[in-house]
Amino acid sequence: MTDLEDAVSEFLSEADTVYSEYDKGYMNADVALDRLESHVEDLREQAESE
Repeated sequence: MTDLEDAVSEFLSEADTVYSEYDKGYMNADVALDRLESHVEDLREQAESE
């Protein structure tokens, strides 16, 4: 796998975790969106460095 493929895989895993925790009521929508935004930024940085 390339670094970008690893980053995409990690992003998808983290996004699944956020959605799961939100669905279970462990976090509110604002926290879920903040976490997703952080993961998107990480993924974007990785893509731009490729």
